[in-house]
Amino acid sequence: MAKRTRTQVKQEQEDAAQEAQLHSPPLSTRSTRSSRAVKKEDSSSPKRKSASKAKVKWESKQILPSPSASTSSPQPSPEEASPKKKRTKKEPRSDAEDLQARKLKSYSQYANKSPFLTFPHPTPTECHLALSILSSLHGPRQRPAAFIAPSNAAGCGDCPSVLDALVRTILSQNTSCTNSTRAKLSMDEVYGRSDDWEAIAKGGKAKLEDAIRCGGLAVVKSKVILSILEQVHAKYGEYSLDHLHDASTDDAYKEMLSFQGVGPKTASCVLLFCLRRESFAVDTHVWRIAGLLGWRPKEAGREATQAHLDVRVPDEDKYGLHVLMVTHGKRCDECKAGGKNVGKCELRKAFREGKANKDEAVKKEEAEIKDEEIE
Repeated sequence: MAKRTRTQVKQEQEDAAQEAQLHSPPLSTRSTRSSRAVKKEDSSSPKRKSASKAKVKWESKQILPSPSASTSSPQPSPEEASPKKKRTKKEPRSDAEDLQARKLKSYSQYANKSPFLTFPHPTPTECHLALSILSSLHGPRQRPAAFIAPSNAAGCGDCPSVLDALVRTILSQNTSCTNSTRAKLSMDEVYGRSDDWEAIAKGGKAKLEDAIRCGGLAVVKSKVILSILEQVHAKYGEYSLDHLHDASTDDAYKEMLSFQGVGPKTASCVLLFCLRRESFAVDTHVWRIAGLLGWRPKEAGREATQAHLDVRVPDEDKYGLHVLMVTHGKRCDECKAGGKNVGKCELRKAFREGKANKDEAVKKEEAEIKDEEIE
């Protein structure tokens, strides 16, 4: 065989390459065949098949933006596109909102009935008897025809301004009249007068806390007072609650309860003294004497006792009986806190004898009450 020259070999290689390119399929066809080969290979392997399906399933859940979507017109989210799937979970309430809800629920539950439906005391006759005895011991008490805010005492709601009455009552919470008066007079000195609400609000918590420190519980009470001022101004555009004079008793009571730091006793005091409504407030003295007289179950707390007595005590006796029970609870050596029963208190003697020998009027009232409950 004759030897080929280098030129001939090179030419033969170029011819073979051109022939191969001529008979080979287009690139798109090769890609298709390649993908089919991969698919065939995947289908032949169970593991690869399941992995491929899982990948497709996962990818189908992804929400990818369209490349052609306009940035000025964003696509709606699945929740916006499908209102039925929109989440309606409520935002968690704060502790203050929870407390407010519980207070209003409790009031609505026992607004017109006692929490102790089968407890028959006090009867109207027992209330009249107690009022008569206390009036003879400490003098009668009647609501004044008109009154002005006392300048030398904090008081407990006995002033015409509803907001002033509310703040004075807060100052009197869980302390003596001497201490609450001391706090009120200190506010007069620091702010010019204790009802300069704008100055008090602008002065801040530290200033108010320092001003009422002498009255006790300054940290809590300063926070409560400033919170009330903030809420009142935000709601009405001024520092005033005098519109409650024209509100129904129910609406006035519920609005006062809505404030953090205002409980049933404080709201009831403002109703009784400032708004001149018939409400029976139960403080620590009234609660203690009610227990001594058998007017509440032993396990009843102050709020439950107030709900009970507000229903049981006749309206015409509420003002005088409340004031006199507070007075008696402070003055009587046997009925004050820590007092010892030596059998000399006329009030306790009357009801101790009454328990042993109830008069006919009391027995008749109890029978009528039981009949009404049965019906």
